[in-house]
Amino acid sequence: MLREIRPAMVLLVVLTAITGLAYPLAMTGIAGAIFPAKAQGSLIEKDGKVIGSALIGQEFKDDKYFHGRPSATLAPDPNDSTKSIPAPYNAANSGGSNLGPTSKALADRLKQDVDKLKAENPNAPVPVDLVTTSASGLDPDISPEAAHFQVPRVAKARNMSEDQLNQLVASNTLGRLVGLLGEPRVNVLALNLALDRAAAK
Repeated sequence: MLREIRPAMVLLVVLTAITGLAYPLAMTGIAGAIFPAKAQGSLIEKDGKVIGSALIGQEFKDDKYFHGRPSATLAPDPNDSTKSIPAPYNAANSGGSNLGPTSKALADRLKQDVDKLKAENPNAPVPVDLVTTSASGLDPDISPEAAHFQVPRVAKARNMSEDQLNQLVASNTLGRLVGLLGEPRVNVLALNLALDRAAAK
């Protein structure tokens, strides 16, 4: 019996070492050598301090900043562990909302968000990505249309010209990958950092 078990045990140990240790370590090393910033989480620094990642959205509430998509991520309620509370862009709990198209709570939230955005900019249609959450709840990007929609509010809060802000949005718009894949997008954190730099000048 030992003669039959020994090859299986040896194979288990060898394959575990190869696929569980050697391969992941080799891929991590290669990724770190070829794409060091991406392998470290695409971190964004300001004045030598990490302030976020290009891959995970952040919540900006102030009128002087561009806002990202709504986030449906949750966290445990510190006062009652059997409940959860909204925790926008909580990377530890990535996921979309379970609310479906017939949900009254979803319809009420959408109506409230659309009404607020229409009051902010009544002359333009509300871009869908400013009122809908992404599947992960962590999306760091918005469409160029969503960024341009917010220009009047940001311009008023910063006392800057709308033309200057539209140019800033255009210069921070990323195109399709190799001209084919994905949609044009604007990273909200990168745009807000560029906005702070432009306002400082």
